[in-house]
Amino acid sequence: MIQATNNFQIIGGEHRGRKFNFPDAPGLRPTPNKVRETLFNWIQFKSSNKVFLDLFAGSGALGFEALSRGARKVISIEKDSGAFKSLEKNRKNLRSDKIQIINTDALDFLSNKTTQVFDFVLLDPPFHQKLLEKALKRLSKGGFLALGSQIYIESEFEITDDFLNQEISQKIKINKQKRSGQVHYCLIEVL
Repeated sequence: MIQATNNFQIIGGEHRGRKFNFPDAPGLRPTPNKVRETLFNWIQFKSSNKVFLDLFAGSGALGFEALSRGARKVISIEKDSGAFKSLEKNRKNLRSDKIQIINTDALDFLSNKTTQVFDFVLLDPPFHQKLLEKALKRLSKGGFLALGSQIYIESEFEITDDFLNQEISQKIKINKQKRSGQVHYCLIEVL
């Protein structure tokens, strides 16, 4: 059953003000409005007409925000069946064919080699499960990233150059980094 407190609101773009509900699910913590606003301020002049991959989509807050702000396409990956159904319902309510929701494990999705390169990857996995490290390795080795691709990361620890160099084979740099409460978030770019 969806509780009234489980919702988020789009904060900018075409669908600004639209509210979306989502179910309770283990590890699900939607990106707060303040953090989403900061992220989309960081990328506001680069995100229009770009292709986004929203791994560990959860509530869909990041992917739907990207869609609202002019993304050409958003592919959202969510393993939890309840969260997936909620994402699908929200997609249908928007009547958008620019967002695709896939009900699979994010690491399984990343295990398949692809010809699809993403301009932006939204990476907000459940904390304390080493999923961030595994996802970064698979993104790097699977051909999902190209020169100029950017990865947004939310984590329970500060992201450092040393950490990234252990997980990503491409040359990268941290463009922006902040903290909100217990959540660290940053934007990195493939060079």
